[in-house]
Amino acid sequence: MTIYNLYIFDKLGTLLYYGEWNRLKQSGITKDEEAKLMYGMLFSIKSFVSKISPIEPREGFLYYKTNKYALHYLEIWVEYVVRNPLWTIGTPVTSDIFKAKLDDFVKQSPLYGSKII
Repeated sequence: MTIYNLYIFDKLGTLLYYGEWNRLKQSGITKDEEAKLMYGMLFSIKSFVSKISPIEPREGFLYYKTNKYALHYLEIWVEYVVRNPLWTIGTPVTSDIFKAKLDDFVKQSPLYGSKII
């Protein structure tokens, strides 16, 4: 697998950050439309998992995988954004240091350059 893109949403579905690496195929729709579809899908899957789980899900939906790709769902927030006094909750992330650290993190991942066989 390889890393193609990353979406960061707030709890209301506002796209706060979008990052892209190694993405060759485009969806043919605008980034805003794509983000809305992604958030809707994640919201629906998360809700579905919480309703059908036989036990109380502590971590809920974490990922799903097909033979072509995997989608990982994380509920985390990075100290480069939260501790930034210039960032306002609910606004897009514009911090250059956040973007640089995220890019470094992704490029150091063993998944970054690998290809699907």
